[in-house]
Amino acid sequence: MKALYHPTNRAMFFGGFSCFALLYCVQPLMPLFSHEFALTPAKSSLSLSLATAAMAVSLVASSAISDRYGRKPLMVAALAISAVMTLLCALADSYGQLLAARVLLGVALGGMPAVAMAYLAEEIEAESLGLSMGLYISGSAFGGMVGRMVTSVLSDFFSWRVALVAMGVAGVLAAAEFWRSLPESRRFRASAGGWRALPQNARKHLSDDGLPWLFALAFLLMGCMVSAYNYISYRLLASPFQLRQSVVGGISFLYLLGIFSSVWAGKLADRYGRKGVLYLVLSLMLGGIALTLSSWLPLVIAGLALFTFAFFASHSMTSSWVGRRARGAALASALYLFFYYLGSSVIGWAAGILWGRAGWAGVVMLLGSCLLGAVAIALHLRKLTPIAPTLSQIKAEAG
Repeated sequence: MKALYHPTNRAMFFGGFSCFALLYCVQPLMPLFSHEFALTPAKSSLSLSLATAAMAVSLVASSAISDRYGRKPLMVAALAISAVMTLLCALADSYGQLLAARVLLGVALGGMPAVAMAYLAEEIEAESLGLSMGLYISGSAFGGMVGRMVTSVLSDFFSWRVALVAMGVAGVLAAAEFWRSLPESRRFRASAGGWRALPQNARKHLSDDGLPWLFALAFLLMGCMVSAYNYISYRLLASPFQLRQSVVGGISFLYLLGIFSSVWAGKLADRYGRKGVLYLVLSLMLGGIALTLSSWLPLVIAGLALFTFAFFASHSMTSSWVGRRARGAALASALYLFFYYLGSSVIGWAAGILWGRAGWAGVVMLLGSCLLGAVAIALHLRKLTPIAPTLSQIKAEAG
């Protein structure tokens, strides 16, 4: 049975790759934007924060559109348009133009993550969902790594414009492979409710005993991840480390850990359940960010590696938990990702203010507080009553 999912898993790997490569490829370019456009670090971070905020808002609308018109067409369009917007960023004459293109990129990419999660929850059997979701997230980890690496190296030896052109071309190719590989939906049924059903369905998900806590975890997890990678570049470029731009970009290799940890976490969740291991993985994330306070470079990298490994494992568990608990509803996935990217924008912006006032110690203080809250939520979720299995799940377990 799992062999039947190989084309889907390959397509989702490419989809996750392109989505996150294009969204986060500007992260290592922030110091260059600060220099070229005379910006503070907090203002330079808007190139990412505005895109993620636009994506967060677009996710909810995209879920309603996909419920009515289907999953695959919207995902293909999202990947193609975002690739074009990346090419336009390279042609921007001012920072304002670049921000406008990034906002449009965020709006377009809203049609990918939540719809992908809903597609997997619909098309993949429950016993394989953790692995498939893990492979999608591993694609996002690989995309985040490659996007950062490509832009770091090309901007160091050429310019940030050349780097963004390269990313745009890669996005076009990934969109083509996604369209070619992804099977058409077999279990999708169009919903006639459309926009009118959004408030009612949102209230249903928000009144669930578990989903709001998972949404809060999404806000905290992504806010911490983006904040760490936003400002670690500024720290490593400055004294006492004073590394080159391309060398700093090399920390993106740590995203390779996410490729393995997301798949590992998916299998672990399928075998032992999410309740028993999620709080332990989040504790590892907290320990990792604490290690980065060191002034010894190897320990800083080790801490960031542990932090990254644990982040992708945690995200894999929580995102598949949402899909399972909401029975594949696209709006539930959209709400999860709305808070996920909202956390990226809000906590990422707040961390920039603390960076300006207290340096890296201020950033770690904020992220440590957020992760302590995440651990507390995970412990609370251990008491959550499971939802009743569906008829198809009962038949699958009986077979």
